Amino acid sequence: MVRRIYVEKRTGFDVPAKNLLEDFRETLDLQNLQAVRLFVRYDVEDLDDADFEKVRDIVFRDPNVDNFYFELPADIDLTKTFAVEYLPGQFDIRADSAAQCVQLVTGKERPTIHSAQVISLIGDVSSSDVEKVKAYSINAIESREASFEIPATLKISAEVPAEVEIIFDFNEMDDDALENFLRDRNFAMSFDDLKFCQKYFRDDANRPPTITELKVIDTYWSDHCRHTTFTTIIDDVTFADGKYRAEFEETYKNYLAEKISDKPVTLMDLGTIAAKILKRQGILQGLDESEEINACSIQIKAEVDGKLEDWLIMFKNETHNHPTEIEPFGGAATCLGGAIRDPLSGRSYVYQAMRVMGAADPRKPFSETLKGKLPQKKITRGAAQGYSSYGNQIGLATGQVHEIYHEGYLAKRMEIGAVIAAAPKSNVVRKKPVAGDVVILLGGRTGRDGIGGATGSSKVHTVKSLTKSGAEVQKGNPPTERKIQRLFRNPNVSKLIKRCNDFGAGGVAVAVGELAEGLKINLDAVRKKYEGLDGTELAISESQERMAVVLDAKDAQNFINFADEENLEAYVVATVTDEKNLVMNWRGKEIVNISRKFFDTNGVKRHVKIFVDEPTSYQLQATSSTWLDNLKNLNVCSQKGL
Repeated sequence: MVRRIYVEKRTGFDVPAKNLLEDFRETLDLQNLQAVRLFVRYDVEDLDDADFEKVRDIVFRDPNVDNFYFELPADIDLTKTFAVEYLPGQFDIRADSAAQCVQLVTGKERPTIHSAQVISLIGDVSSSDVEKVKAYSINAIESREASFEIPATLKISAEVPAEVEIIFDFNEMDDDALENFLRDRNFAMSFDDLKFCQKYFRDDANRPPTITELKVIDTYWSDHCRHTTFTTIIDDVTFADGKYRAEFEETYKNYLAEKISDKPVTLMDLGTIAAKILKRQGILQGLDESEEINACSIQIKAEVDGKLEDWLIMFKNETHNHPTEIEPFGGAATCLGGAIRDPLSGRSYVYQAMRVMGAADPRKPFSETLKGKLPQKKITRGAAQGYSSYGNQIGLATGQVHEIYHEGYLAKRMEIGAVIAAAPKSNVVRKKPVAGDVVILLGGRTGRDGIGGATGSSKVHTVKSLTKSGAEVQKGNPPTERKIQRLFRNPNVSKLIKRCNDFGAGGVAVAVGELAEGLKINLDAVRKKYEGLDGTELAISESQERMAVVLDAKDAQNFINFADEENLEAYVVATVTDEKNLVMNWRGKEIVNISRKFFDTNGVKRHVKIFVDEPTSYQLQATSSTWLDNLKNLNVCSQKGL
């Protein structure tokens, strides 16, 4: 039986409802809207009456501040009321947390719980006004309007997934057929990359590829995973005539003189040349270098209890421009989560963060929203809430928050999270994996959230992207990441780890696949949030708060026991092999077998010519009018609210 309950904040505590009222009035110009009532709706299955009474006032509501109903109050006008729920397959942290809390109280199996938000409008609002509020409140990327009918069951009956497709005619496709295949299958790679894949499977592998193999390669070679833009070869650089041309040319000549002669000119090399020069000069003596690249790391001496100890300090920044653009709350939340996970996978503890954003003017009316995009106000506010929610749940202080307003961010928002972390050097053991070592998957389960995130952020987006990119947005789970933080701070655990990768872009394919040159991965072992995922989805899902850890096989059970103490799932998913191939099995069949040498080509090298224009120069006269004009600039307003 499914039990339905509604929870509403009492008057005086109903701040979220009052915020919605203000937002709808201001953004949608609904001046006749008098009030908004906001309910959290829970559907609960597999919970008997006695246990429900036990948990009702502990888990689902706080009697001091919440009202509780089995049905919506009689004075609610259903014609002005609607419910919003997550799409099937999207992770609902409210429902998941409620289920965990119920289990903690009852000591029994977790019940199945779904949640929804019910919004009721009060005042002289028309049916078209209600539809306007719905359009503003429901982001099709992640949610939908929910029915008021109580379902017979909350269990989702998933279809048995089909076998992984083999593209039998791939090696014989001509250029036109390849172009169509590239477009129809929604790959992020270039045509030249796809043609390069065709040559590999035809001439080297001597067999047709599976769709999983092509999707895995597409993920590996995405801009997110391999920084394609920054490694594009710059064939020629010219400078515009003007005031600064001589300085620009002199600086570029100095770079060419200092760079390693046989390395091509790229933005990556330009961006890192200063550090390379300092290292060459012996100045960067504290730089910590290893084959395991989780974050920029330096070695320091730190005083602990009156004694000097060797410590590692790690720095990392994460950009989540694409997911925040299409799903602000989840995108900004997982921006922070992803930034934390990189140094965390280096066994260090993150203790400070910084957030920098770029947006167009969020004061623009809803009617002026660019077609196919969310309103800037919704993006800005939703992202602020998402970042704050994740940071508060994991317990991370953010000392600097700054948003830059410029119309250049109208096409794509900027969302950057940066963190600093530390760990005793003695706790961080780095060893090269050897044949026979095992890879353990630690943390959250795998779902469809985050499939295609890496490749999605590498594509050109159109007005259709907002309705087609839902699966690309990951859903953060900070309580699980907090458990991993506690686990990795235990030196008895961290010293067992030879190498570690976080599950960011690329999922199992990249997180596990990058750990060693030769790997055999068992996708049947990967635990799922729900049934119905096929081999390709299991391989590339970017579901959050997971880690891949390389251990000596004899240490595996000990590590699993430590994880169990933190209520974290941990299990073996792969074995390191001598053969330098990435192999994945699903349903007992081999669906991926690609040589490491081919992966490491990173696809066809891209080339570009660059023209450096003169910067715009102007002078402001110090007059009262320019002073007042500057005060009107959105970028000088108080950002205390962020």
